Formats: sequence, C-alpha cells, structure tokens
Amino acid sequence: MSPPQDPGSHRSSLGRRGLCLVISAPSGAGKSTIANALRAAEPELMHSVSVTTRASRPGEVEGVHYYFRTRDQFAAMAQSGELLEWAEVFGRGYGTPRAAVEACLAGGRDMVFDIDWQGHRQLRAALPADVVSLFVLPPSLPILESRLRARASDDVAEIARRMAAARDEIAHWREFDHVIVNEVLERAIRDARAVLNAARIATARQLGMADLVQGFG
Repeated sequence: MSPPQDPGSHRSSLGRRGLCLVISAPSGAGKSTIANALRAAEPELMHSVSVTTRASRPGEVEGVHYYFRTRDQFAAMAQSGELLEWAEVFGRGYGTPRAAVEACLAGGRDMVFDIDWQGHRQLRAALPADVVSLFVLPPSLPILESRLRARASDDVAEIARRMAAARDEIAHWREFDHVIVNEVLERAIRDARAVLNAARIATARQLGMADLVQGFG
C-alpha cells in the first residue's frame, strides 16, 4: 500500500500558494524549539533567514543563520522596503528580507517564523492573506523564569530584563490566530503542527480546487 500523501507538499497537483506560519512567545517559552521541531519533521518547511545588526557568533554562517549587516545598512533596507518586518530587540535590529519570502509563497512553499509580536503585526500588514499565527504561552511566569535560569546563558540582570519583556509580550496574545500553552513540549509541537496542516488545506489556499470541482460536471 502506498504511503499517505503529505497535505503540505508544495508539489501537489492541485497547486497551492505557500503560507507564513508565525510563532511568537516570550523568551524562554519555547518558540524556537517548536519552530525547529517543525522544520526537522517537515524538510520542505522553509526557514526565513533574518537580517541582524548583531555581531556573528562562533560557528554562525552568513546567509545560513543570519545576514549580518551594519546599523546603517539595516536602516537603508528598512527605508527602501526590502524588509517585510523589522524591530529592535534588546538593542539589536532584526528583520525579514522581502524578496525571499515572496518567492517562496509564489512557489507554493511554506515558511516558519519565530518572531515577536511587533514582527507579527508588520508581517500580517504586509501579507494579510498569507499569515497564520501562533502564540506560545508558558504554564506560568515562575515556570518561565525557572526555564530562563536553567539555560545558564544569562546573568541575573538579563533574566530580569527578559521577564519584564515577557509580561509585555504576553499582553499581545489575543492578536494571534491560535494560542497554545507549552506545558508538555511534545504536545505543544503536535498542536503547532496541527495548526500548520489545517492552514495548508484552507479553501482559499488551494488554487486549483475550483478547476478540479468544475471537472466533476
């Protein structure tokens, strides 16, 4: 027996416009972990490589992890419309290049973004018919703080700053299409994948469906 068809395949004979799955959350709630799990489970799910003004870290590759630009270069890109969305996070600029995203969508490829609520607002304004959004909440603020401490990558002052930012981030949860609580990571990943697959088979995305149905006579 042949394996079931993947409803998300961009090679579907019916044709389908790609979509942007935006995952937002306060730092430490798990948005990057969930996004990476989706990419690992679905190799055709494209990752948007962001532009940033921060310095590259050991092992990071230009065009793979980020596009590293100066502040002046970043400002020029934002001013000229080369970025679909951009924001300053903890004193550093981050943005999404427009051309690569539009090419993926037109080619029927889906993309996943782990960006903040400001980026979500801008991306939805730029591509209103192509964005499906998901907000990830921690079970509680004390649990979120314990997760940040467990990472052992930030000092006490940085953790305090991230917790303050988390409260502001969480205040925007109602702006998103879907919300999940990341209490059990495996379940959160499963729920995120369900959101992605449901969005893929939305009526408006299936460009060739009308021709198929018309052929029924």
